[in-house]
Amino acid sequence: AYEYLMRHFATESGKSKGQFYTPSEVSRILAQVIGIREAETTSNTTVYDPTCGSGSLLLKVSDEAKAKVTLYGQEMDSATAGLAHMNMILHDNSTALIKQGNTIANPLFKTQSGELKTFDYVVANPPFSDKRWSTGIDPYNDEYERFTHFGVPPSKQGDYAYLLHIIRSLKSTGKGACILPHGVLFRGGAEAEIRKNLIRQGYIKGIIGLPANLFYGTGIPACVIVIDKEYAGSRKGIFMADASKDFIKDGNKNRLRAQDIRKIVDVFNNRLELDKYARMVSFDEIEHKNEFNLNLPRYIDTQEAEDIQDIEAHLLGGIPESDVDALQRYWDVCPNLKDGLFEPKREGYIELAVEKEQIKTSVFEHEQFRAFTTSLQVLYYEWEERSKTYLKSMESGCHPKETLKGLSDDLLTHYVYAALIDKYDIYQHFMDYWEETMQDDCYLIAADGWQAETYRVLVTDKKGKEKDKGWACDLVPKSYIVDRYFSDEQEAIDVLNSELEINTGELSELEEEHSAEEGILKDVGSKKEAQEAWYEALISLWQEEDKENYSKYTDALEKQKAEIQRLNALVEDPVLAVLANSKGTITQKVLTAQLKVAEGDASARLNSYKDASNLLKAAKEEAKELLKAREEQIGTRLSDTPDEEALFELKVIKAYLDLLEVIGELKGKIKVAELELD
Repeated sequence: AYEYLMRHFATESGKSKGQFYTPSEVSRILAQVIGIREAETTSNTTVYDPTCGSGSLLLKVSDEAKAKVTLYGQEMDSATAGLAHMNMILHDNSTALIKQGNTIANPLFKTQSGELKTFDYVVANPPFSDKRWSTGIDPYNDEYERFTHFGVPPSKQGDYAYLLHIIRSLKSTGKGACILPHGVLFRGGAEAEIRKNLIRQGYIKGIIGLPANLFYGTGIPACVIVIDKEYAGSRKGIFMADASKDFIKDGNKNRLRAQDIRKIVDVFNNRLELDKYARMVSFDEIEHKNEFNLNLPRYIDTQEAEDIQDIEAHLLGGIPESDVDALQRYWDVCPNLKDGLFEPKREGYIELAVEKEQIKTSVFEHEQFRAFTTSLQVLYYEWEERSKTYLKSMESGCHPKETLKGLSDDLLTHYVYAALIDKYDIYQHFMDYWEETMQDDCYLIAADGWQAETYRVLVTDKKGKEKDKGWACDLVPKSYIVDRYFSDEQEAIDVLNSELEINTGELSELEEEHSAEEGILKDVGSKKEAQEAWYEALISLWQEEDKENYSKYTDALEKQKAEIQRLNALVEDPVLAVLANSKGTITQKVLTAQLKVAEGDASARLNSYKDASNLLKAAKEEAKELLKAREEQIGTRLSDTPDEEALFELKVIKAYLDLLEVIGELKGKIKVAELELD
């Protein structure tokens, strides 16, 4: 969670605040290429970061070690050093030593004799091309002899100052890795001399080229320089890997995927030579052919083959055989497919033997292609069955990270010889599933074992009332139980949801079609508004078609209005006012009771109120009956002659109301069914 917040802060803050955070993907690479995972570490093993920022890089190295190691870090910015302190405490490394100060001018980790303290491992992501690196020191008379035998870096580019500080801070068997801009590999002048001396000393074990725009605060490409003092004297070359093409876009930055990280680490640690990606380069080639220039494109060509245009094919038609031969790895898997898709045209050229529209079908239905896809399914199921046994052996107290490593290592080994399949693509699918779902389950099992504890989901609505949304289970989701034991009930709910979706779609279409400026449903957004629009349209048509009955209806409404006014006037009488309820009316029950005891003038007033009430009731009944009769007539006409032009507006509104009613009924049925299923 802390790392997530730091990443988010670095993303939002831009160049000014990106300095304190190294992307976790890059940190993982550094942690895994320095060899600490394979080492027999103890609490006496030391790890140092001279520009530690918030400490994330140190923590990644610590995570790779088999046992707890001792962490040291120095950071120039006091606020960022405070972040590092907090980060260490939150990640159970409270004994880590974090100091604040300028590492180059005032290194704070020293021996009793005042020399630089040396460490087993050093990692760093220093500020790129620091223009103020020499402030506070005389680099030509450096008391720590960091530049002796190598040379002094340029005054305005401090990249090598930090690298030489790292080398001086390593024990004789120490190992380190440093992130630096690509320029350090090929810039001339003083840096060229330093580079030559470093190569001749044999300290550089390897170089890993990274994609551009990975880091917060800069978009320039960077590289990882891996240092190993232990075997410097016997080193014959430098292992180089160019991973600059492998990444995905993530907002305005590039980001390494799990498969990119794994490929870099596998290739580097196992010295695997891959075309257009990695190879071991001898010191002889570096010195005599390239004059100590380490620019990766000189040694690894990552450019895609140029698409050469065949003029004859453009003019005379046909497909060059060389283009089809370039797909040989596919023909190796399906040898007869090529003959099924192509036929000779003239020497050196072929043409399609099937229609363009049939290419996909011809491939998918080919016997050899079907056999190939079946073999891939069998390959996967073999790994799945083996993994099931492994996963079922998990129990409380297990280590999910070890589970992940075991499964992913086995997966990569399992797919190593699979034709046409990049094992790292398969690995990415697995890692995506791990991130989204599997790791949560593994950590639950590690904490509590195979305990599927259920709990009620309670939410608070806007009014502050708590509502029960049913039960849930983290380890075994409700959907699994439903699929296994209540599929029929769920199918019934799915049918209702499907009907709801269809009707909701029809309602949306109706609204979209008739909600324009002059549309019938322009001011309709609820059932109440639709009913008002219905009666408005109905009465308008009634006035045009049946003036006699419409006149009776309006007369009845006028009678209602007159009697309401009369009742309101009567109830203002003090004698009657005391009998009125909160709505300002006298109920029939109260009126009947008072008439039994009233005399004289009071009785006359009560009878006047009673007469007005009866007349109002009669007028309401008359208007109601007339409107009901008219609605029935319209309903009959909508059934018998739905395309009648005069009924168009009413037809649309009725369709809208009918859909609202159906949708309401479906929602009610779904709610009841889901409650019963829960």
